[in-house]
Amino acid sequence: MKYSPEFYGICTLGGILSCGLTHTAVTPMDLVKCNMQVDKVKYPSILRGFSVIAKESGVTGLTRGWVPTLIGYSFQGAGKFGLYEFFKKKYTDVAFGGLENCSPIQKDIAFACASASAEFFADILLCPWEAVKVRVQTKAGFAKGLSDGMPKMLAEGGVGGLYKGIVPLWGRQIPYTVIKFVAFERVVVMLYGFLPGKRSDYNKTQQLGVSFAAGYIAGVFCAVVSHPADNLVSKLNQSQGASVGAIINEMGWVALFTRGLPLRIAMIGTLTGLQWGIYDAVKVAFGMPPT
Repeated sequence: MKYSPEFYGICTLGGILSCGLTHTAVTPMDLVKCNMQVDKVKYPSILRGFSVIAKESGVTGLTRGWVPTLIGYSFQGAGKFGLYEFFKKKYTDVAFGGLENCSPIQKDIAFACASASAEFFADILLCPWEAVKVRVQTKAGFAKGLSDGMPKMLAEGGVGGLYKGIVPLWGRQIPYTVIKFVAFERVVVMLYGFLPGKRSDYNKTQQLGVSFAAGYIAGVFCAVVSHPADNLVSKLNQSQGASVGAIINEMGWVALFTRGLPLRIAMIGTLTGLQWGIYDAVKVAFGMPPT
């Protein structure tokens, strides 16, 4: 089954579920993070952010933007995981004669190239939905959700306006995904090196626990590396006429790297750990070994 159309289909399904469900589940945290990034006065802290949104919009207001989140990150997950497995196979075959012939460094190079390639295409699928999500979450009164937000954004800037943030999105997501996959693969090996016995000594549930732990550790690194671009994406999609240079001048370099970072670390660490856990659980459910 491995590397067959069925294999890639299962990996794509795992990606859809792992990214779509987890990003939707952390919508309240993402909502607060985005608002902290674009308005530090009104949302000076995590607790204050939750309090202000709940007071103004009620508890249900904390779920604002969940529909474009679910759709966008499901599309992204399909491309991220499905294409990663495809490119990993192709690159190692062409460059090194197969994964089994690779040294650890060659594996890192192949995994990095495969994950970067996969994320490039995954972000094209994600970008329009991310643009609507951020505008709905950060611009008061703009729209209630996807059904009225998407038509308004199309009327403002056309399809091109939905892709205004594609370059910063690549800047955020490609480094994030490279670390997410390369660090995960390395950390899995490291964890099994610390644990007694061999990997085969552990049952599938225990192996999935290792997948979650490795994913969480990798997610912390992902959050730090991708955070400046995440700030840019939020600010660009909040305002129709914003530019990268103007945003950097307004925020300053320190704020660009640090504003909203603790919440992003908590969110991305948990999210990445859950993504790897769900992705590998889907593979196990179809009779395949964990990553």
